[in-house]
Amino acid sequence: MKIGFRHLCAAVLTMTALAGPASAEGHIFIASDSTAADYKPDWYPQMGWGMLLKCNLTDGVKVENRAIGGRSTKTFISEGRFDAIAHDITPGDTLLIQFGHNDTNDKKPERFTPVPEYKVNLQRFVAMARDKGAVPVLITPVALRRFDDNGAIGESLTPYVEATREIAHATATPLIDLNYDSRVYFQQVGAEASKAYYMNFDKEAGYARWPDGLSDNVHFSELGARAVAALVAKRLKELNLPISTHVAPVPAENPPRLGNPSCS
Repeated sequence: MKIGFRHLCAAVLTMTALAGPASAEGHIFIASDSTAADYKPDWYPQMGWGMLLKCNLTDGVKVENRAIGGRSTKTFISEGRFDAIAHDITPGDTLLIQFGHNDTNDKKPERFTPVPEYKVNLQRFVAMARDKGAVPVLITPVALRRFDDNGAIGESLTPYVEATREIAHATATPLIDLNYDSRVYFQQVGAEASKAYYMNFDKEAGYARWPDGLSDNVHFSELGARAVAALVAKRLKELNLPISTHVAPVPAENPPRLGNPSCS
């Protein structure tokens, strides 16, 4: 597995946010796509990491998960979702920003966001949060499950990963390098075992929404969503932001009991 030293450095970067003082229990807003989104019970076991981030927080911190499937930075802005967060976010809140999966999709021009435009859009998110007195945190897009014949997980979404890192550096914005962290994690889990962390199952699983089974290496099962939420929380704790004192990461390798989409 080839992961460069500079990527490791980015993964542990703890830059100070340029924002106003936080309240004791600021809210966490999430601007993202289907990998982080909330899902209704009839979608189980599909879950987004943002749905389970609450399991890694102390009481009193509310997660405003505005992530929604199929959105790129372009459509999140054009549909008014960016403006909705700008209206609702308040001083002391934290804004987690993770895009890239849909920005890269040039087969859907309404979503496709070339890298230069993507970078401008990320800067808009950062500037908006700071203007509102909130703390922006950029997150590189979580990895796809792509293993080669040698059992090594490959890079994915690389131009958008690099662009996110570049904007974090240029704007002195805290960065969670989730692409790197998730690749390392799933490499440790292994090619075969990691299938269960994504939406891979046969028809015998008996899920009504997917009567013929499913092979999906983009979206997470409950197991995967819990693990990735824990990875996000671990880095959020390490960033030493005002919200970090309210983060209590559950080890990604030891998630709570599955089958109940709560924190117990």
